[in-house]
Amino acid sequence: MSKQLHENIDKDKYPYINRGLEGIVAFSSTKSAIDGEKGELIYAGYNIDTLAQNATFEEVAFLLWNDRLPTKEELDDLNSKLVAERHLPETVVNYLKTTSKDAEPMSVLRTATSMLADFDEEAPLDDPDANMRKSIRMTAKMPAIIAGYARAREGKEILSPLKEGSTAYDFLYMLNGERPGESAEKTMDICLIIHAEHGMNASTFTARAICSTQADIYSAVTGAIGSLKGPLHGGANTAVMNMLLKLDKDADIEAYIKERLAERKKVMGFGHRVYRTVDPRAKHLQVMAKSLAEETDSVYLYEWSDKIMAVMKEEKGIDPNVDFFSATVYYSMGIKPDLFTCIFAMSRITGWTAHYIEQADNNRLIRPRQLYVGEKNLPWTPIEKRK
Repeated sequence: MSKQLHENIDKDKYPYINRGLEGIVAFSSTKSAIDGEKGELIYAGYNIDTLAQNATFEEVAFLLWNDRLPTKEELDDLNSKLVAERHLPETVVNYLKTTSKDAEPMSVLRTATSMLADFDEEAPLDDPDANMRKSIRMTAKMPAIIAGYARAREGKEILSPLKEGSTAYDFLYMLNGERPGESAEKTMDICLIIHAEHGMNASTFTARAICSTQADIYSAVTGAIGSLKGPLHGGANTAVMNMLLKLDKDADIEAYIKERLAERKKVMGFGHRVYRTVDPRAKHLQVMAKSLAEETDSVYLYEWSDKIMAVMKEEKGIDPNVDFFSATVYYSMGIKPDLFTCIFAMSRITGWTAHYIEQADNNRLIRPRQLYVGEKNLPWTPIEKRK
């Protein structure tokens, strides 16, 4: 059906189409709240600024799963469980070693995550305690999958997870083959915190829709990864970095961006379906991007970002979103652009699984209506007379 027909639909009559489910409230949730006008993001009662400044990723995971912060004993217990569950089944490790070196990392992550269900005896169980244990297992194993494939495709040895340290620390060790410094660990930890949850985005909606069929949590997370893979969702930060890497260091970035706009080409990393001001997550990433650029002799990247922000505000009146500065942050940490979305998933799995548990607790099969706009009761034409 043509776009013209969609646009001619009378929106004063019911049923009508809300393209992209714009403005439709499908669920109630205690996991996060977004105020697009204020630029405010809340995780289970706590402002993202408070969490980024004070929490660890593991505390945020507990918060999203339980709607409260952990006690010291509870956090120690969660950390112990995450460390104990980091190892991957041998079959999954072999897959990382033998799959195509040219495969998209997000595709590998999607496949490997799905494979994990085959080695989890609790995979088919549907009770809350089992779902919590499975959430911890997937959160623990995802960093090993991402780092393992990143090394395997470069012909490097896949490193076993450490039996100590935070999720951020262990991931950077497995990825780079050396123990990270305190600054690198803290930067990665904050990145994981601010990507952990974000309302009813496309991948979270996918996870809840799959949960509503009473499919297992591995299926829901696998589907969510597939949704996140798209360039209009999690893949945007990779697109931002790829755009910047095509330019020479002496490029006139203002002229380049204005030329793209004049040609009606999209500048990734700007605008948001919810926020009408600066994405609150982008503010934290901007500070880290500047610091890392100075440390890694790539100040030009931050200066470019600053100029792009000014042009986009002047020309289009829009602000950067979380993808814009996360690209510079990850690249300055030595992470390849095609791994950016995988790191997003490594964090967002906490939000996906939290929403799965919430959906399962008060489930109803998700079944929206569609508005049929085609013809009806057409006469049958024998195949020899069809043109």
